[in-house]
Amino acid sequence: MKIGFYVLSIFCFVFLSCGDDKSTVEVVETEKTNQKPIITEKAIENFEYKDYALSSESEDAIAEWENYQELAIQISYLKKADLSFFNSDKEELKEFINDFKTATPKQFLVNPIISRTAILETMLLKLNENLTLDNIDGADKLQSVKEVLVAFSNLNYQINKKLEYDYYNKIKAE
Repeated sequence: MKIGFYVLSIFCFVFLSCGDDKSTVEVVETEKTNQKPIITEKAIENFEYKDYALSSESEDAIAEWENYQELAIQISYLKKADLSFFNSDKEELKEFINDFKTATPKQFLVNPIISRTAILETMLLKLNENLTLDNIDGADKLQSVKEVLVAFSNLNYQINKKLEYDYYNKIKAE
């Protein structure tokens, strides 16, 4: 009788222990569905925004502005999904932005370009924060990348617009 009781209790123990496999499968499945989208070159190419390029006159005017040239190179890397510059230490990025603003040529120290530079600074710092924090959703990171590209494009537009305005102001009616 005692042996039958032990066999029956072992059988019940084994039977009840086998039922927990479903809960671990569900946890694994939910982890797979919560994966974040990855920032890729293809995702960046699919952004819809006006990408203004510098005119030849603007390129000549900023040829000596080394910080702008460096930023343009980093933006081209960003378009290829290379985030190393924007994912670096925040203090290094702030130092670069300060150098960028102080090295701005005098002819570009007008309100529209200064405001676009401030917007670009804000978007660069926001992108840095979003890339360095782990709890930020991938869609928000992609949105931050787009905002930086739009801000840089708008800066280019303002530079072109300023030089065009200066050019037409030099022409005087006879």
